[in-house]
Amino acid sequence: MTNHSAVEEIVDAHHHLWDYDSPYGRYDLPELLADTAGVDGVTETVFIDCGSNYRTEGPEALKPVGETEWVAGRCDASDGGDAARIAAIVGHANLMLGAAVGPVLDAHIDAGGGRFRGIRHSGARSGTPEVVSNRGEPPADLYRRDEFVAGARQLCDRGLSFEAWQYHHQLGEVVALAREVPDLQIVVNHLGGPIGVGVWAGRWDEVHSDLRRSYVDLAACPNVWMKLGGIGMSRFGAVYRSGRPGAEEVAEVWGDTIRAAIDALGPDRCLFESNYPVDGQTIDYAVLWQAFDLVSADYSPSERADLFAGSARRVYRLG
Repeated sequence: MTNHSAVEEIVDAHHHLWDYDSPYGRYDLPELLADTAGVDGVTETVFIDCGSNYRTEGPEALKPVGETEWVAGRCDASDGGDAARIAAIVGHANLMLGAAVGPVLDAHIDAGGGRFRGIRHSGARSGTPEVVSNRGEPPADLYRRDEFVAGARQLCDRGLSFEAWQYHHQLGEVVALAREVPDLQIVVNHLGGPIGVGVWAGRWDEVHSDLRRSYVDLAACPNVWMKLGGIGMSRFGAVYRSGRPGAEEVAEVWGDTIRAAIDALGPDRCLFESNYPVDGQTIDYAVLWQAFDLVSADYSPSERADLFAGSARRVYRLG
């Protein structure tokens, strides 16, 4: 962190793990601990679903529970040392099962060893062939569908949160879900997903202007929170003067949008995330946190404490 920082603690609210080679390389517990050790103050992290180690046998609906089982072992392995520990797990379940998703959620809770906190079910449809999900294209208007809403209510019944991953032009779906299920805690991933490639290339000002208007709509829903990150993904279309930007350049490119989210929803409903290793496409782990420090420099110490740790602690019910 930079010298002016008053941040004493960081909770990395969003990262992945996999024990195999991928387009982003291998990213298992040793890689995570090496990254977090390079940033002062990272004490805890939150794992977010990425399709790792699903069960290969048994009912289709229960296969994602394998990821929670696997990550729970990584959580145990990260406990007790001086390094950051994985404190919470967000997995996946098919909320289109409606009320029938309940037993799947219960299986996740049982597998999580007291750390399971919620579900991410992607609704991201890019609208451009240059951005294709590696896990299949979801149906249109997923978050508005009756079956999905019924599944979301099962999360409420268990005190679990919902992680929304969609693109900027789909944020109206999140607003609709938040209004339909006001007791559901919704955490919007990656600044709402501002695409900057394909049909969206060269339209940065337009996309980010639309995004800021959506932040106002999201802020009107008290059950919505915003993750500030995802900014290293190439699909977001950021252009840097150098191949691997420094913190100052990252803050220059992304600062206005990040601050717009904070000012709309409030620091107590926003939380910084690394989205590692995916954001490692363009930005080093330590540089991300240095950039977040610069972007938030003018907020008060208590507001910065929320952005870097407090909000994540409340969302994921960390001790």
